[in-house]
Amino acid sequence: MTDDLAYDVFARACPSRGTLEHVTGRWGSLTLAALYDGTFRFNELRRRVDGVSEKMLSQTLHALERDGLVHREAQPTNPPRVDYRLTPLGREIAERLMGLIQLVEGRMPQVQAARDTYDTKRATTVTA
Repeated sequence: MTDDLAYDVFARACPSRGTLEHVTGRWGSLTLAALYDGTFRFNELRRRVDGVSEKMLSQTLHALERDGLVHREAQPTNPPRVDYRLTPLGREIAERLMGLIQLVEGRMPQVQAARDTYDTKRATTVTA
């Protein structure tokens, strides 16, 4: 008899941990969210994901491609043209990420208020 849950992200050796890290890391989540808008060339994607280095974007895209979330298509042109887009699985995951992103963006006034309150309390405690 097999378990209903073949993978357990809480188990140290579970391979789902690596994929979760790729999806929820800063550059992975931003890259997936950017690709949710369509197909991009590398430099277009780099401009869209403001602040990511060329090296980090390349590493992120490789990881997401290996996980089956991003499709890389190289066209035999001169100069070579490489396009990136989400796979169906990547699109499904990006849709969920977009919901989280929209929730976070929509709740930023409450987050900012909480930060201000926290910072004020910390400043008062430190100076007292």
